[in-house]
Amino acid sequence: MRIERDLSPDAVLVELGQRAARRRLDLALTQAEVARDAGLGKRTIERIEAGGDTQLSSFVRLLRVLELMDGVEGLVPETGPRPMEMLKQQGKERQRARSKGASKAGEGWRWGDER
Repeated sequence: MRIERDLSPDAVLVELGQRAARRRLDLALTQAEVARDAGLGKRTIERIEAGGDTQLSSFVRLLRVLELMDGVEGLVPETGPRPMEMLKQQGKERQRARSKGASKAGEGWRWGDER
């Protein structure tokens, strides 16, 4: 199954779990071996492979043992500031995001308009 943006979170977890299980089997590893090498409980591996919720750190440990860490880079690619943003920020790293509906400072409200 292809993981599409319309899939429910539960469906995505089930697909990821099935893929992890197939990879484990391709590497000829048991759930107990993977759990030991990842520093996790066997029940945690069973839960992940069944599509259950897990902590992200547990999933990362599993990916490391299954030799799938190279694929993590594509999940959330590193982005850099755009050239115009760099000019505006003059080398300062952005700390906050502005809401799309926020008005610029000083627009729409003036001292004395509070009546």
